Amino acid sequence: MNIETKDKSVSVNLSSGGLVSAVSSYLEKKEKLDQKEFDGKFWLGVPGCSAASWDKAVNLIPSAGFEYVPVFAKKKSYEAYYNGMSNSVLWALFHYFPSFAEYNNSHYDHYLKVNQDFANTLLPHLQPGDVIWIHDYHLLPLSALIRHAAPEVCIGFFLHIPFPSYEIFRIMPKRWQKELLTGMLGADLVGFHTDDYAEHFLNTAKMVLGLQSNQSYLEWENRKVKTGVFPISIDYDKFHNAFKQREIVELRDLIKSKFDKKKIIFSADRLDYTKGVYNRLRAYELFLKRFPEYHEKVVFIIVIVPSRDAISKYAERKKMIDEYIGNLNSRIGSFHWQPVIYQYSSLNFNELMAMYTSCNLALITPVRDGMNLVAKEFVASRRDKKGVLILSEMTGAAAELIEALSINPTDIDEIAEQIKTGLEMEEKEQAARITAMQSKIKRYDVAEWAGDFLKQLDQVYQMQAKKVASLPPLLDKPQLGNNFLNAKKRLILLDYDGTLTPLVPLPEMAVPDEKLLQLLATLSRNAKNTIFIISGRDSATLENWLGKLDIGLIAEHGAWIKTVNGSWTANSILKTDWKKPVKQLLEHFTESCWGTFIENKTFSLAWHYRNADIEEANLQMDLLVKKLKVFTETMDIDIIQGNKVIEVKNRGINKGQAVSQLINDTKFDFILACGDDTTDEDMFHSLIAEEYAMTIKVGKVVSRAKYRVVNVKEILQILEGLTSAAIEKVPTTQIENF
Repeated sequence: MNIETKDKSVSVNLSSGGLVSAVSSYLEKKEKLDQKEFDGKFWLGVPGCSAASWDKAVNLIPSAGFEYVPVFAKKKSYEAYYNGMSNSVLWALFHYFPSFAEYNNSHYDHYLKVNQDFANTLLPHLQPGDVIWIHDYHLLPLSALIRHAAPEVCIGFFLHIPFPSYEIFRIMPKRWQKELLTGMLGADLVGFHTDDYAEHFLNTAKMVLGLQSNQSYLEWENRKVKTGVFPISIDYDKFHNAFKQREIVELRDLIKSKFDKKKIIFSADRLDYTKGVYNRLRAYELFLKRFPEYHEKVVFIIVIVPSRDAISKYAERKKMIDEYIGNLNSRIGSFHWQPVIYQYSSLNFNELMAMYTSCNLALITPVRDGMNLVAKEFVASRRDKKGVLILSEMTGAAAELIEALSINPTDIDEIAEQIKTGLEMEEKEQAARITAMQSKIKRYDVAEWAGDFLKQLDQVYQMQAKKVASLPPLLDKPQLGNNFLNAKKRLILLDYDGTLTPLVPLPEMAVPDEKLLQLLATLSRNAKNTIFIISGRDSATLENWLGKLDIGLIAEHGAWIKTVNGSWTANSILKTDWKKPVKQLLEHFTESCWGTFIENKTFSLAWHYRNADIEEANLQMDLLVKKLKVFTETMDIDIIQGNKVIEVKNRGINKGQAVSQLINDTKFDFILACGDDTTDEDMFHSLIAEEYAMTIKVGKVVSRAKYRVVNVKEILQILEGLTSAAIEKVPTTQIENF
């Protein structure tokens, strides 16, 4: 909606979109069945007015069952957000017009700011379990902004325009790519109109973020994010039943009498370069030239609804259309016949319905369109079972409305031929095609669309909630801080990959940065602290990266141990005679599955599949584990399934054994152990009986650990907090959070 102030009076103009009616229709249906889902319903949006004007207008707004919550954005920010980033970059790029995109860092920053305005407005209203449904390309970052501030809410996101292929998406600056994708991944369910759009999103997430999809799911920040296909629809009964309304019947009769038995071609679009209007006009002119017998027997009524006049590309498009229509009418028309009737304004519902139901052919030819509801409205309106739909194959609707006459919107020869085919189609065939299309639209109307999305969103959320219920509780940070400061002799055990650094495509890329090295160095300077990095990595790598620090190192899950300021010692029972035959088997699977690789350590072998196609890798991984179990049945080795890795190592060597040795040699009154992987479970298990131990699992994974945290970033923040608290000698009564 838009709020306008004129001469101290305020008026409310409701938006023409059907989203409010879609959700309202679904909720009303549920309430009639005594299946009320929500205690309160809020609708957030930018009203386009000041707070003072909003206060005057709020009582004039039809509620539709919602409490409206305004998001007030500064005019400069909103202009850059809406016309700058949203409609001059995202709209152009997502509709495959990359040359029209205008990249401006300032516009992008304002886009993020307005999204933050939405988040800041919404967050005070939220409670755990609330459902948030975010819509369209204007709000791509919003899901993540809400998720990070309110992790226990349920978030759905639906994109109403196409999601482009990776080759198009990657044209944007890299920082934008990552931030927009991670923004969308804050949702539990990300919805699209078609299978193609969903596949493009999954592939783009793989290429930009290195994520792997398992069917329709992506793993992100220890959550499963589902992608789904929900082709938006219309209020079928509204359009179908309007056919017999008296006002519409009268308008239809007037149109037919005015054009005196001429065949009527009709189209209605917003002014937009994506709609293919210029090609449509060229194709119509070609039709008239190729089939002159239709002169003075056909008329093309085209309605263009004004849109985004402030953007230069739209003004240029209008000028091009105006000039072409004027030239066409003057060259081909006569005193008695105007080939094109052109209107640059919107139609009200009755006028639109009269045109839908009086025309012989609806010509819909977008170069790219997320769905195109005009096509569905036209089909639903034809209660008389007459009329022909010509539809661009580049619309989302084309995947459903396969009975329409399909055209390539850039092929004017094909469009011209299909116009002739449509105008000459027998009424029996028209009825058969219309009936088939109406059946689909009626079955999956706009209320069904909303219900389908919300139902699947709830299923995903319940799955997430069930998983969370079986997880360790979130870390009690005040207790951790108190225990740490009160202790006299502390042992800090830290896994490396996935705990101190995020997982990366190749192991050698996880080099510690200066900030991490400085943090570990500072921790180790405190005489009360004994620090061990306990990792599955080989001893040479740990020595190269961390050997200069005053900390202990444990490599290959306990096969190698280096005490603080000591030297490396290997477990004397370890053997390597099994490695050669096992390595040959792993090499066979590496050749069979692109993107996998082998990590060869002194006393173990690891088969990594983090860079492989996840579906193919899962199949190969299951087969590999089965073959390894048979192949190594007589060998004294263990097969460990970790985070996208299969590791083969000597039996009896694990992190738990190494930790037991440490705590048997020295008594500690505080133990902190952090890890993210399967191999860290042995460490957690070895510390269960230790009174002073606080074990922490990184991620939303069932674990033997007493507590969990969300990600690597949180672990680093905790370590920084403990270090600062110890240096500043913070009283235990003041410790609230790290």
